[in-house]
Amino acid sequence: MFLTSSLGLVSLLGEGILGPPALAAQQLTPSAADARLRGALERPEVQAGLAHIEERRPPTVELLTDLALIVSPSGQEEERAHRVAEEMRRIGLEDVEVDGSPNAIGRIPGRSGQVVVFISTLDDLATVAEHRRAAEGPPVLQGDRLVGPGTNTSSITAAMLVAAEGMVEAFREAGEGPEHDLVFAAVAQEETGLVGMKAIYERYRDRAVGFVDILGDGRSVSYGALGIHWWRVEGEGPPGHSLGGGLPNVNQGLARAVDRILTEAADLQDPNTRTVVNVAILSSGAVFNHKPADGWFSLDVRSLEAERIEAIETRVGALLAEVAAETETSLRMEPWQIMPGGQLPGARESEIVQSSAAIGRWLGFDPTLSNAGSSNMNVAIAGGTPAIGLGGNRGGDRGLPSEWASVDAMMRSAQHVFLLGMLLGS
Repeated sequence: MFLTSSLGLVSLLGEGILGPPALAAQQLTPSAADARLRGALERPEVQAGLAHIEERRPPTVELLTDLALIVSPSGQEEERAHRVAEEMRRIGLEDVEVDGSPNAIGRIPGRSGQVVVFISTLDDLATVAEHRRAAEGPPVLQGDRLVGPGTNTSSITAAMLVAAEGMVEAFREAGEGPEHDLVFAAVAQEETGLVGMKAIYERYRDRAVGFVDILGDGRSVSYGALGIHWWRVEGEGPPGHSLGGGLPNVNQGLARAVDRILTEAADLQDPNTRTVVNVAILSSGAVFNHKPADGWFSLDVRSLEAERIEAIETRVGALLAEVAAETETSLRMEPWQIMPGGQLPGARESEIVQSSAAIGRWLGFDPTLSNAGSSNMNVAIAGGTPAIGLGGNRGGDRGLPSEWASVDAMMRSAQHVFLLGMLLGS
């Protein structure tokens, strides 16, 4: 957990307060990025890698089927992690391991001592896991679609692995490895607090040129991070039977606090910085004729600017203290899930962003660039390290029994990751 229960602390990673490494300072214009990509595409080893990826299309569908069949809700990814590690060893990655998260990690060694880290998500939503358990058979290939629970998110891990295999083939063809280490990590517990990504970031942050969070084929590229802080505001008061009198009553404290927060929130909302304050859940009491001893409500604070989040949380803390004194109850904030955010100066024009955008154009679409990412990449950006999130439509019906993954999108994602590795790793 990034935060303690005390109010106003920023994450241990700093929420964007650290200076970005050199890659963020390396600027590229779109035309220069396009030219650099054209030059890379003329190299025989790059063409060999792309051809290898295309040849591996049927086996990659088989790999995705294997991954989807392994029930992997957040916190229970061990079996899937070991299947990913097995594939990493098969394709020739070095130093393959499954760590305690459990993340599956492998690398192509470079020469500089620096690393480029590619990330995919290992875990499934709880609903996906339940549908997988209830499914009567394995996923079924229907045209371009692999249909069945567990296919959608895992299509990105399959794409990352076949891209890594293409890189291994390309460097074998070239007769030398990359300049930087290329690390591939399928990370655990993304859905429950970015646990695996935090471990990966702590491991590589001092050597990282950048992180690439693979979420799709790159139709969108995120380069900044939307901070999202979820809190439980917990209240306590003297319990008792209704006949014993109405006050103090924890419900009065909770209700008054919610009213004050939402009243002030109307002036805090800002679409330009995507600043939002919301209360979505209220919970207390169990029977009609007793006042409860405790209760709670949810608080959702989000913004592109970490300073705004901190200021809002400080103000909420002051409001809770006022209401607690007025109602003779106890009110406190406890962190529930903290997704750090931040913005890095010059990120939009950086090599990592513009290279990815150039690859997207080569793949046939005009990528959307966004400073409001919300995924594993947030951890790196919050720590001051360049990172991007490759977005795109992976398929459909995620979280439903009819979930499916697009094989074409999976292979485009693999091409994108491969080319990005060849550009950033050199």
